[in-house]
Amino acid sequence: MALAEVGARGRPLLWPRIILFGDSITEYSFQENGWGASLAERLVRKCDVVNRGLSGYNTRWAKLILPRLISRSTGAESTVAVTIFFGANDSALKDLNPKQHVPLEEYAANLKSMVQYLKSVDITEDRIILITPPPLQESAWEKECAAKGNKLNRHNATTGEYAQACVQVAKDCGTDVLDLWTLMQKNQDFSSYLSDGLHLSAKGNSFLAAQLWSRLENKLSAFPSLLPYWRDVDHTDPEASLL
Repeated sequence: MALAEVGARGRPLLWPRIILFGDSITEYSFQENGWGASLAERLVRKCDVVNRGLSGYNTRWAKLILPRLISRSTGAESTVAVTIFFGANDSALKDLNPKQHVPLEEYAANLKSMVQYLKSVDITEDRIILITPPPLQESAWEKECAAKGNKLNRHNATTGEYAQACVQVAKDCGTDVLDLWTLMQKNQDFSSYLSDGLHLSAKGNSFLAAQLWSRLENKLSAFPSLLPYWRDVDHTDPEASLL
């Protein structure tokens, strides 16, 4: 059978998808043992996990590009979940990192704007998960800054204010929220969750993956596998099984 004929007979296969939108902690999530990779492994053949992490970005920039990433014409209909994971850069200290810093009120407004945009393209609030920045281990991050000739440019208490704002936006908008800043500090020595004081270690990635899956499992675990298991394909008439 010619491929053109196969295309005419078979229904298009449209994989549902999850979009991970965030900064470097999202961009790095497909590295070995990353939280995004873990999610993709759980959902292989059921759902595509799309990494739209952008290292160094803040919500001021993110809200501008979100409509270029997700729209009605680029698969909003098949999008079953979106994570919005910003704040680690927004909460940088203004006097020491003015390029990435976003004032607290603007940060909250930007998150609300992104949620409202997603709703405008029919991605409902029950499909949106906001994730707060993780806590900052200041002594480790100070070493990273010093290695580049800089002073410590973030404080954990300030990051906590942004995390609280993210939680409030989720309440106001009716979305789910994963409050990493609070959850990770239930373990007094939260430094083990971080590789450099700011980004996630293997343990931190595993923690986030488990927390995120607990919020997605009920929605996604029942998704069927796409295309039959190979033993179930009728080898004498594969078209009957596959088209």
